[in-house]
Amino acid sequence: MMKRTTNDNRVWYKAISVSLFYLFTFLPISVAQTQLTEYKPGVTAEGAVYFLPKAAIRFTLLVEKTTYTPGDFCMYAQRYMRLKDVAQEPSTSYRILTIRQEAVPIPDTTKAYAVKFDAKTVAANVALSEDGCLLAINAKSKEITQPEVFKAAAKALPVAPRQYLTQEILSAGSTAKMAELTAQEIYDLRENRNLLIKGQADFMPKDGDQLRLMLNQLDRQDKALTSLFQGITECDTTEHVLTVCPDSPVERQLLFRLSQVNGLVDTDDLSGAPYYIRIDDLNTVPPVDDEAAAKAKKKKQYEAGIYVNIPGRMRVTLYQGIDAISTQEYPAPQFGNVELLSGELFNKRYTTHLWLDPLTGAVHRLEGEQP
Repeated sequence: MMKRTTNDNRVWYKAISVSLFYLFTFLPISVAQTQLTEYKPGVTAEGAVYFLPKAAIRFTLLVEKTTYTPGDFCMYAQRYMRLKDVAQEPSTSYRILTIRQEAVPIPDTTKAYAVKFDAKTVAANVALSEDGCLLAINAKSKEITQPEVFKAAAKALPVAPRQYLTQEILSAGSTAKMAELTAQEIYDLRENRNLLIKGQADFMPKDGDQLRLMLNQLDRQDKALTSLFQGITECDTTEHVLTVCPDSPVERQLLFRLSQVNGLVDTDDLSGAPYYIRIDDLNTVPPVDDEAAAKAKKKKQYEAGIYVNIPGRMRVTLYQGIDAISTQEYPAPQFGNVELLSGELFNKRYTTHLWLDPLTGAVHRLEGEQP
C-alpha cells in the first residue's frame, strides 16, 4: 500500500498529473440574493451543496457592575470607626474587566458550490458543518473548538446586619447613640477574637474545629455590623459578545460605547466612551487580474473538482478612543483567492482523504492511498 501525505495544497495541485476517472461533476452556483433560499447547503443521495467559510472577529467583553449601598450609620463612620471617605449616597459604576478577540468561521454565501455524485466511483463521504461549510471528504472532519461558556461566580448571601444588634442598641434614643453602641460592640467582638487566637479567652473551645467555628461567627458579626458604617458593595459580572465580519478593510469603525454609569449603551449615546476597530488587509495573497479571473471562472464551470480557499491575512486593532489597546493577526479567506482541487484525485482505484481547515476553508491535510 502506497501512501502520500502533504499539507501544501499548491505543491499537491502541481504533483497530480495522472489521468483518473472523475468522481464528481462540479458546477459552481451563482448565489444572487434572490437565490439563497433555493440553494440550501446539505448532503443528499444525489449530491451536495456546500459553502466555503470566511473569518469573522468575535469580541467577548466581561463587564463588571459595582453597586454601592450606604450603611445606616455612614455619617458616623469617621467619628466612631475612623473610616475615611465613606460615601453617603448610593452609586452604580461599570468597568471592563477583559476584552478577548478571536476569529470564528461563518459561511460565505458568495462562495456556494454544488457537487453531483458519480455512482461509478468511490462512495462520496462529504462532511459539512452545521451551517453548511465543507469540512472533509472521505474523512472524519476536524473538531471545531467551541467557545467556553461563561459562568458567573456564585454570589454571597446578603448581609442582614440588624439581626446582630443587641437590645441595648435597638432601644437607644437616637441614631448617633445607636452608632456609638454599635461601634463599641464591634470593638468587643474584635477583642474577643484576639483573646481566642491567643488562647486567653474565658471559655476556650475544646478542639480546632470548634475554634474555627467560633472565629468564623465572630468574623461574620464583625463584617455585618461594620457594613452599617462602611456600606455594602456588590459586584456582578456579565458577558457581552460582539461579532464583526469584514468583507473589506475597515479604517475606523465604532464597535461599542461604555458608560461608567450606564454600562454598554447605544453607539449614538455620547455618554459612553467609544471603542473602535481597524481591520487591515496584509496582502499576503497576490491579487488576481480581473481578466484572468474571468477566464479562469469560465473554465472552472466545465471542470471537475473541489473548490478551496487560499486565505489571506488581516490585522485587527482595537482602540479605546485614540489609544490602541489590542492588536491581533488572523487568517482571512475573504482577503484571499479560491482554487480548484482537481476531481481526478478521487477514483475507485485511488482513495483520497481530504480535510479542510474549519476557519479558512483551505486544505489542512490531503492523503491518498493506492494499491
